[in-house]
Amino acid sequence: QVQLVESGGGLVQAGGSLRLSCTASGLQFDNYVMAWFRQVPGKQREGVACIGWGGGNKFYADSVKGRFIISRHNANNTIYLQMNSLKPEDTAMYYCAADPWGPSYITNNLSKPADSGYWGQGTQVTVSS
Repeated sequence: QVQLVESGGGLVQAGGSLRLSCTASGLQFDNYVMAWFRQVPGKQREGVACIGWGGGNKFYADSVKGRFIISRHNANNTIYLQMNSLKPEDTAMYYCAADPWGPSYITNNLSKPADSGYWGQGTQVTVSS
């Protein structure tokens, strides 16, 4: 059974930093494109960042470029999202996903609909002003 478990969310002041983690089990982790998404109640889910199998290909939404860094550690079946210079508009539930656009598919268009693969339950990030 595939499981993705996110952690690291919390409450932080604007300008602060958080690091999210997502640990996967039940799959061959280094065969999967991994990604972070976020969603605010009443709004569409938004792609934040994605990373290829070996970690060499990384793409970001324009809203987080220069502030967020995605990385992966295949030996630990874990991806990370380092979030710096946080803004109140970054407040959302953050989800990690494996192959969200289909098997082994990676894209630089983070707004592309994603409804495939495996998804975690999410971790809440709240940025206060």
